[in-house]
Amino acid sequence: MALRPMAEFARLQHALRREFWLTLGFAVVLVIGAFALALRFVQPAPPRSLVMSSGPDDGGYHAFARRYQAILAREGVSVELRTSAGSIDNVGRLTDPQTDIEVGFLQAGTAFAANAPDLVSLGSLYYEPLWVFYRGAPIEDLDGLRGKKIAMGLNYSGVRALALQLLSVNDAVLPPTELLELDGNQAAQALTDGSIGAALLVAPADSPAVARLIGTPGVRLLSFVRAEAYTRRFPYLTRLVLPRGAVDFARDIPARDVVLVAPTANLLARNDLHPALAYLLMRAASELHAEAGMFNARGEFPSDKNADFPLSTEAQRYYSAGPPFLQRYLPFWAANLVDRMWVMILPLLAVLVPLARIVPALYSWRVRSRIYRWYARLKEIELQLEAEQTEEALRSMDERLDGIEDAVNHIPTPLAFSANLYSFRQHIELVRTRLRRRMRAG
Repeated sequence: MALRPMAEFARLQHALRREFWLTLGFAVVLVIGAFALALRFVQPAPPRSLVMSSGPDDGGYHAFARRYQAILAREGVSVELRTSAGSIDNVGRLTDPQTDIEVGFLQAGTAFAANAPDLVSLGSLYYEPLWVFYRGAPIEDLDGLRGKKIAMGLNYSGVRALALQLLSVNDAVLPPTELLELDGNQAAQALTDGSIGAALLVAPADSPAVARLIGTPGVRLLSFVRAEAYTRRFPYLTRLVLPRGAVDFARDIPARDVVLVAPTANLLARNDLHPALAYLLMRAASELHAEAGMFNARGEFPSDKNADFPLSTEAQRYYSAGPPFLQRYLPFWAANLVDRMWVMILPLLAVLVPLARIVPALYSWRVRSRIYRWYARLKEIELQLEAEQTEEALRSMDERLDGIEDAVNHIPTPLAFSANLYSFRQHIELVRTRLRRRMRAG
């Protein structure tokens, strides 16, 4: 007989545990639902690799691309570099859905957004002066190159696109002028040995081809007397001045101020580039291009000027407010992880805070409701007691009271809610006392 109370206690404990887990399960389902909803709005983690189209292997774009590669490698992002013929080739690759190239360099003025709506700009990086080296008598502008053999870059390169525009407005592209497809080093060699009459280069001041030609005897550097007119006709160009002696003070190179025109080099990306990688590339651009140079002041680049393509959303924020707050103080991956976690945590907090109040109340209601629903039957007996007077009816009520009491004694009730159970038993006893008094009164 001693086993029966223990078995009953075990049954009650099992029922209590079941009740607890049901309530907890309800809360867990809500949390999982909030988590799943948040996942729909969380930006996927940034990839750990990036493919960049640079330019010719010996050109300025490729040299800078290698420096970007080194900076991003510090942050755990590997950059695969793919050489190209230049700006136009880069744009063609970026717009080709069959390639995996995500970022490339672009010379301003060689492509426009109307022809590539899926591309965005991450900003302009530096000035790329147009250097016009030539042999022969001094000339004042590009019209003086008519009839010469002119090296003007490879097909699909930015220098060739720019050279064609500027030579065309000067009527300097038709025979007897010869336009030759040579890269920068080939053009420098050909002009040095006198096999061509002129070479047009778009390159930084410290590029090997410019450094070689600017000090070569018999080779002159054109100073654009109509530079301001070019900038009005072609808004992507900027008038620059190479000061006397800026290249070599000892040899006084150049021997006079030289006026140049220059587009900017821009960083172009597909519009689906991960935002975290976009910010990382712009931080790298600030590290590489923010210092003062031959033609720019400190902090002038990177910038949002001379962008032929619309700035990406990230670029607009970067140039107006700087890098994101977390990326200023945390490593790239840590900042990105925290940023993504906030998107997950906020919806969860929005659910967990109310649940911290609702779940205990729900559990309390479920436990108490198992007791309170018996009050309806107890009230029914009490009302019948007022109306029924026969002995048979009174005995029936007594049996029903015994059944209610037995049922309530088997309700699983945590210790914290025992007061509700004992209070109900007292109420049963009150009704029973009245019933027994009526039965004795006959």
